[in-house]
Amino acid sequence: MAAHDVVVIGAGPAGSTAAYRLARAGARVLLMDKARFPRDKPCGGGVTVRAARLLPFSIDPVVEDVVDRIACGLDFGPQFERRSSGPLAYMTQRKRLDHFLLEQAIEAGAEVRLETTVDARELDADFVVGADGCNGASAKQLGLGGGIVHGVALEANYPHEPRFARAMVLEIAVIRGGYGWIFPKGDHLNVGVGGNASEGPKLRTALRRMCEAYGFDPDAAVERRGYRLPMRTAATRLVHGNAAVIGDAAGLVDPFSGDGMYEAFLSAQLVAEAILAGDLASYADGVARRIGPLASAGWGAKRAFERFPRTTFALARLPVTFRALEKLLRGELGHPGAARGMERGAIGLIYAVSRVS
Repeated sequence: MAAHDVVVIGAGPAGSTAAYRLARAGARVLLMDKARFPRDKPCGGGVTVRAARLLPFSIDPVVEDVVDRIACGLDFGPQFERRSSGPLAYMTQRKRLDHFLLEQAIEAGAEVRLETTVDARELDADFVVGADGCNGASAKQLGLGGGIVHGVALEANYPHEPRFARAMVLEIAVIRGGYGWIFPKGDHLNVGVGGNASEGPKLRTALRRMCEAYGFDPDAAVERRGYRLPMRTAATRLVHGNAAVIGDAAGLVDPFSGDGMYEAFLSAQLVAEAILAGDLASYADGVARRIGPLASAGWGAKRAFERFPRTTFALARLPVTFRALEKLLRGELGHPGAARGMERGAIGLIYAVSRVS
């Protein structure tokens, strides 16, 4: 008999959540990570309401601000603001969130080994789950992953300002294939820019422009960090034998928003369900069914904003478009293609723009 039913490599949001679900179901789980916790990770730190709803417990203990309005601009020109009737996203810090999720896995019964580096091919377990992010080694060691394309981002923290409380600021088209953002935290603001990999050399200039446009001193930045955003393609392999990859290790980041938290929590749920059912191969089918439509929509929105930013921005600012976005962020709409009525028409126009040659 194997030493463990499941070994999960990586204790980030995907890994800890998968370990929690498996341990709560009675599986003998070993969760491993090369770092000592608490540890920080570069990330905007936003958890949409739809992502939080996937968790079997509340993240209230680590929430620092609750977003219910979105302010959106087009390359520091035209702007609009929309307010939701309820929360859209919860703002936290990865240092706090990841440690909290790890603690939940431990309380559920998972064995944890930190500051440990392993070769995934040598583990004594019935199943192995790679969850060590886009820079981890588990996917390659297990013959998984591949075909992943990357975006790039640069973020920094700045002193908190009350004018940004409860607001998510998005500045479209400040960089090709992406946007700039301002996310409020308990004692600071997270400001960043992200876009296509080819934009890497322009990130510092774009971040400085973002700061200057919104009245920040660019030189007041602390914890300036760059990172990659992994996005899977049809060639990305998620399952092989008794092994699977989840979260960022599987390239499960939304191509347009750059958000991977929802995909991390959902892939953790899907892989746990597949393992507990004794049918790991069904995990890939679950990803195709539950995450595939969102990824396709993300690629479409990314193309539309990249190629025709002004037209797409004009469509995005329509109140009916915001109603669809609101439902998506709150988990009331599975994917954009599931919209109905006028909301479906507005979303359809954006994707029609993405297909213009």
